[in-house]
Amino acid sequence: MDKNRRLAIWLPVIIAISIGLGIFIGNYYLSIGKSKGNNPTYSSSAGNKINAVLDIINKQYVDTVDMKQLVETTIPHIFNELDPHSVYITAEDATAANEDLEGSFSGIGVTFNMQTDTILVISVISGGPAEKAGLLPFDRIITINDSIYSGNNSNQNMIMKTLRGAKNSIVKLGIKRGLSDQLIHFDVTRGEVPVNSVDVAYEASKGIGYIKVSKFARNTYNEFLTAIAKLKQIGCDSFVIDLRGNTGGYMDAAINMINEFMSDGKLIVYTEGKAFPRSDVYANGTGTCKESPIVVLTDEGSASASEIFAGAIQDNDRGLIIGRRTYGKGLVQTPIPLRDGSELRLTIARYYTPSGRSIQKLYELGKTDEYDQDIYNRYMHGEFDSADSIKLDETLQYETINGRTVYGGGGIMPDIFIPRDTSGITSYYSTVINTGTLYLYALEYSDHNRDRLSSCKSWEELYTYLKSQPLLQNFTNFAASKGIRKRPTLIEISSSLIEEQLHAYIVRNFFDDAGFYPIFLQNDVTLLEAIKMIREGKSYPVPGFIGKAENNSKTETGNTIRFGTAREKIFEDYTV
Repeated sequence: MDKNRRLAIWLPVIIAISIGLGIFIGNYYLSIGKSKGNNPTYSSSAGNKINAVLDIINKQYVDTVDMKQLVETTIPHIFNELDPHSVYITAEDATAANEDLEGSFSGIGVTFNMQTDTILVISVISGGPAEKAGLLPFDRIITINDSIYSGNNSNQNMIMKTLRGAKNSIVKLGIKRGLSDQLIHFDVTRGEVPVNSVDVAYEASKGIGYIKVSKFARNTYNEFLTAIAKLKQIGCDSFVIDLRGNTGGYMDAAINMINEFMSDGKLIVYTEGKAFPRSDVYANGTGTCKESPIVVLTDEGSASASEIFAGAIQDNDRGLIIGRRTYGKGLVQTPIPLRDGSELRLTIARYYTPSGRSIQKLYELGKTDEYDQDIYNRYMHGEFDSADSIKLDETLQYETINGRTVYGGGGIMPDIFIPRDTSGITSYYSTVINTGTLYLYALEYSDHNRDRLSSCKSWEELYTYLKSQPLLQNFTNFAASKGIRKRPTLIEISSSLIEEQLHAYIVRNFFDDAGFYPIFLQNDVTLLEAIKMIREGKSYPVPGFIGKAENNSKTETGNTIRFGTAREKIFEDYTV
């Protein structure tokens, strides 16, 4: 692990020195060329040639050119000719690109969504700047720094950029509260706002703890340890780690989490690249869950660090992987900050699982658009619905430590394949979901009934109350008022699913993800399969183990269903 850290520390330094040296040499030869006349002969080396072309344009082009903008436009084209994950990030975007992984950002500390054309505060972060200033859930932000942000089609990204800002700076807000027509004005001093990467941890079944990890950020490992400790305290000795939709992040966070489940000396991952010799990372034996049964949930959205986690668990036969084949991102990027605040993220190596598999799926240099279509192509080929549709490369067979066959060629194939859950999905359900009508109703219902709903002391109490209310009938009336006609037969098929999601989203408005996920996932087929395997003592795979769960759910004949699943969290609020 020390060797891996040294590599991470010195790699940016080495690359930065190399770039600086190349620029120095290029400028030196350029100055020699200039001394020989107005039309010098430039060196044909790549770095000098680029410098020479830019210099010629700057001095001899017919019109004045913004050379800084020309460079900013040119660099992305260079990176487009590399692998799909090497990227150039402008100075303007670099801070925002890193914030979600750094564990915090500077803002006002509220979660909001656009309810029609108004900024609706969903929740106020405890102890944050907005709470200290006096903002409350369901306040509506009408003005920001004396500019109106209601009814002017402002998008979420613009609002986020406006409300976030330098620490200790002040943002002026005009708030509409309740039925009052008068704006209440607040001066909010921006401060640090935490970004959580462990969404929730709760007891999914007796003795079985469920942990949802949305990304691998700077503080993920500490959040994960807290979650493990909390679950152990209430009697959980087995764990389901949900990495579905987790696109990755910092490799160290994933390695530290894996270490909690591995005995001393077990290989976790290794990296290797043209300029970087193989570097192995081993468990150090200090983990707190080395004997705990573990199941990892994955899908096509699980990438990079998620695949390192799943691959280490699978190749060491430490636990089961349940779900669908992962994304297939196994290229290692290192961030290289530039002096103007912009940043390069350059691929310098590949990840390999303990058995020697490369996680990375196939790609061609300069063909990023085709690469980005891979997930859609999997969907069209039926890979989300049938394991038989997945073509594994028989020439890339590897073995786990207990002799089970696993395959390389891109992504981690789960030990137990779970198709998409399409139960309850009809064209009516797809319409109310894809138009945002269901989510909008949950917001409006929460707003109009906030006094009664906020009086509940726990999410369980609120959930019990909601189940006694005629939500489905009221919702279909609401949807009809938005132009979505009632279709009784389809509504009956989707009724349980619609009610379940209404309950989950309304509860979330008052108890955040701690109340949302236990309701939202109570009938999740992948989680239920994980619980079943742990209860039956099958979380430790043995040689010859093959698992497969069939999809017995029914969907409307001829209906075009959503890309994801029935129980996929598709609407996110925004934190600023």
